Amino acid sequence: MFSIYNSIVHLAWAGLRFVALFKPKIRLFVAGRKKTWGQLNELLSGNDRTLWMHAASLGEYEQGLPVIERLKTAFPSQKIVVTFFSPSGYEVKKNSTVADVIVYLPMDTKANVSRFLDMVRPELAIFVKYEVWPNYLRELHRREIPALLISALFKKHQVYFKPYGGFMRSALKKFSHIFVQNKDSQELLVKAGIKRVTVSGDTRLDRVSEILERDQRLDFMDAFKKDRQCFVAGSTWPEDEAILIDYINHAPSSSLKYVFAPHTITPERVLGLAGSLNKKTVLYSKMDPETIGNYEVLLIDTIGLLTKIYSYADIAYVGGGFATGLHNTMEPAVFGIPVIIGPQYKGFKEAEELVAEKGILSVTDGWGFGELMKRLLDNPDFQKKTGAINASYIAKNKGASIQIVAHIRTLL
Repeated sequence: MFSIYNSIVHLAWAGLRFVALFKPKIRLFVAGRKKTWGQLNELLSGNDRTLWMHAASLGEYEQGLPVIERLKTAFPSQKIVVTFFSPSGYEVKKNSTVADVIVYLPMDTKANVSRFLDMVRPELAIFVKYEVWPNYLRELHRREIPALLISALFKKHQVYFKPYGGFMRSALKKFSHIFVQNKDSQELLVKAGIKRVTVSGDTRLDRVSEILERDQRLDFMDAFKKDRQCFVAGSTWPEDEAILIDYINHAPSSSLKYVFAPHTITPERVLGLAGSLNKKTVLYSKMDPETIGNYEVLLIDTIGLLTKIYSYADIAYVGGGFATGLHNTMEPAVFGIPVIIGPQYKGFKEAEELVAEKGILSVTDGWGFGELMKRLLDNPDFQKKTGAINASYIAKNKGASIQIVAHIRTLL
């Protein structure tokens, strides 16, 4: 089976190099990997002791970050190596100082795996959530290097649990230990013959919990919000915005301020969004701190501010639930406020659980959104209790990274 798998990987790499001629994102994927060997040679020496973490993209990196930060404290003499599969992770974090080395993961071929492990020589390998690479895992196992899978989430429809999934099941069995987010995942693995499993929860909750310890102050938000309530819509897509814009345009002038932080911030998208609003609107890039308080809607046309902006929200809306896939609901939830989402949240564990607990509120159309907003604004007690459910959920479920690092201490 490995011969078939290796042939597929080689064919995929050839195909990606061809597609890279036409697609800028794939071009980054291919060109970045060509630099990996030089970067490793430059940043690592033969005397370095290393710990390696691999994340597919930015979301998985955020899940792994609490573990990285604890490893740096627990093992200060080891260098941290982080690899990414996707450009959307690497290109955003390539200059981060949280790790000593940040590179693209070479494709999962036998030659690449041997070369990578020879250069990095990790004492431990950590894969985040869904990352299961058969050649890497087989070689790590052969070299007796512990490999962990953390914040993993499994569903019965996945290939590992199908009659024809033996090859990928065998890859899973190469992990020294698997830390899963919930009991259902553990039960699926145990039934598949994988028993080195611990239910630790999602390390991402540790990450968002740490947000509360930081200074969230933004002078422009103080000036914009003043003493009024604030509604923040984060990571929105056109499908979300159609509902939100209709509500805002028909809402009477009130004590409520609105902040939009769309997922895509091209000039065309931002200007189109601004033009569709009939309330007094200002762009972050065009704002005047002296007059920003006179506007009802603030459009954020830059990146990196959303988490701090959520700290000013009294009610938040998280986009993607009407379109491409739900974005991070935990970032606003940690501030103890109600969070509204669209109807497509299945497969997003925290959203599923908090919808059931009624801390996250799902709407299916504009009418439902309007009715929900009316209830939240007219009933401060309901608003407060809803937000408290979210804060309590995160407080109860944090601690996964502590558990994982405690296990790592037994290995090193």
